[in-house]
Amino acid sequence: MEGARPEEAGRPARVMQRVHENKLALCAALESVADALPRGVCRAECLRIASLLVPLLRQAHAYEDDIIFPAFAVAAPDAYQTIHRLRVEHVEDESFADEVTEILLAVGHGEPIANAEAMGFMLRGLFETLRRHIAFEREHVLPAILG
Repeated sequence: MEGARPEEAGRPARVMQRVHENKLALCAALESVADALPRGVCRAECLRIASLLVPLLRQAHAYEDDIIFPAFAVAAPDAYQTIHRLRVEHVEDESFADEVTEILLAVGHGEPIANAEAMGFMLRGLFETLRRHIAFEREHVLPAILG
């Protein structure tokens, strides 16, 4: 994975933990925007999040698909359906993140927030989904690949 630290080479679980931390930081940022709706939204923060969200998810998902899931499959041979479900969630999360990015970019570039309740619901839907996915990986995938 791009950006992996040299000391993490060969340690997929450590890289995954760092990726989780980065994703959780973005979740916290999304939550802050949702909490600030409708009038307290920082447009610069919307642009910052929008610039990071999809690239971070794509990079993280590619790493999981290429490195983590094969290691998990070896450690837990009966986990085929679980891996399939996690991969499907990756696709769904990236699609959802694309939609959220569009809204964040619009707000960041000065467009008015047409429906603060809908925007908040959308932001919360994404960060709650990401947090659930991370929690599952921490409870099931990481322990298996750590051996």
